[in-house]
Amino acid sequence: MTRFGNSNRFTVGLFLLVILLITPPTTHADNFVVGTQDIAYLPYYNFPSTHDKGVGWAILEAFAKESGHTFEYVVMPVNRLQIELNKGNLDFVFPDNQRWNKHIDSVMGKIYSNALIDSFAVTLVKTENINRPLSHIKRLAIPQGFTPAKWTDLIATKQVNVNEVENVYQGLRYLQSDTVDAMDVEYNVAKRYEERFAQLGPFTADLTLPHNSVAFCLSSLKHPALIEEFNTFLSTHKTLIEEIKQQYHIASTQDVIEENKRIQKIDNEDIWRSQ
Repeated sequence: MTRFGNSNRFTVGLFLLVILLITPPTTHADNFVVGTQDIAYLPYYNFPSTHDKGVGWAILEAFAKESGHTFEYVVMPVNRLQIELNKGNLDFVFPDNQRWNKHIDSVMGKIYSNALIDSFAVTLVKTENINRPLSHIKRLAIPQGFTPAKWTDLIATKQVNVNEVENVYQGLRYLQSDTVDAMDVEYNVAKRYEERFAQLGPFTADLTLPHNSVAFCLSSLKHPALIEEFNTFLSTHKTLIEEIKQQYHIASTQDVIEENKRIQKIDNEDIWRSQ
């Protein structure tokens, strides 16, 4: 029987070491816990639902099917998500954005995926009140636990008072009854409620007031490899993801801007710009 000599053993060992070094690490299929908000924010997400959980869920599930991973979605109040992630009780949080938790992200070393989808956060007012100056907004409704980043300075200087609401419907009711002057809300979300409840509105996204595009991302503290794998999925399955988005009838930000410019009879120079 032929035996390997020391030289051959060394050669084989070196060969195996090289293979390990040049072969990119892979993430084996596993089950992960995703912390999600306990709020109905369709068409983007509604994880408490036993039926359709929104476009974010649909994209995550498409990735799960492709990769072999499985996701368990745990619903909790918005304010608890970062706490439980930091404790290690969650593998991921969705949706998340680095703008929302700057005061703790730098300490935690959290990582974010690329955007699953971009949303358009607007200042919604009663249509009869469009084109009024920013100083007209004294009371602003926001969903509980949300971060009104565009309004931070005005809130800090007490020029605007915040009314936190349990859900979008309550915020729109407050706006309808003049309990608040405006609501900080995603355009497509508000539009869906207005179409569903005939007694609400008409409302308009006033483009002369604060608004911005917000990316909904997946975040993690301990799974950078899976975040990288997910980013690869997003970049290599663009057609699939666009098809999923179309199923949820999400108006593009540019289409929303053009429509509301027409409603308000304003030009680009009239649109609000962050300072």
